[in-house]
Amino acid sequence: MQDHEEPGAFTRATGRAVEQSSQQPRYRRYQFSLIAPHCGLSVLEIGSGQGDFAAQFTGLQRLVLTDVDPAAVRLLKVRFAGRPEVEVREFDLDAELQPHGPVDSVVAINVLEHLEDDAAALRALNALVRPGGSIILWVPAYPALYGDFDHKVGHYRRYTPDALSAVVKTAGLTVERCHPVNFLGGLAWWLAVRLGGTGSPRPRLVALYDRFVVPVTRAIERWRPPPFGQSVLCVARTARG
Repeated sequence: MQDHEEPGAFTRATGRAVEQSSQQPRYRRYQFSLIAPHCGLSVLEIGSGQGDFAAQFTGLQRLVLTDVDPAAVRLLKVRFAGRPEVEVREFDLDAELQPHGPVDSVVAINVLEHLEDDAAALRALNALVRPGGSIILWVPAYPALYGDFDHKVGHYRRYTPDALSAVVKTAGLTVERCHPVNFLGGLAWWLAVRLGGTGSPRPRLVALYDRFVVPVTRAIERWRPPPFGQSVLCVARTARG
């Protein structure tokens, strides 16, 4: 028997264990406020991880949670056992998923950058969504912010809004909106990880950022869309039948 197990896909993609809290409840609410308005009553999330984002959904007819990491899937099954509208599946985008009928919306948060052929992945997701449904993408932004942490967790790239829009269109989807988000987070990332040379976000700094910076970010971005950000949010639509 080995003294330790190799880290699973969740750990490799995030830099933390499946059981380890992300320490970002305000950031998750911020993400949800930007993503949920574009979702229908049936939602498929790709790369659900611990289920922290998905747990915010209420009132859906159907919520399909997936992850490539078996440990994350086991955690999701336990966490959502009391919610009859939730289905949990182990799913790799390189394989075929049959979710028992198309869904209104697909949500993929920090997924696309891990895939070498991102256009092929979007075409696969397109087939899972009803005509006129939505695919909501949240990806790391701007190649200038690419650093050691991105390489460590397996990011092939960071996106500009134009680059992400181009990939979405290549996959046969229509871009409804595509713009940077989290302006202050982008600056903090640049200072701490790129210029500061920390290599990866430190838990204490992440907690402080969540407590003090995220509320300010939300307040600012309610009034003015940022010209730059840590992430890009894209809402795409499938072709109407």
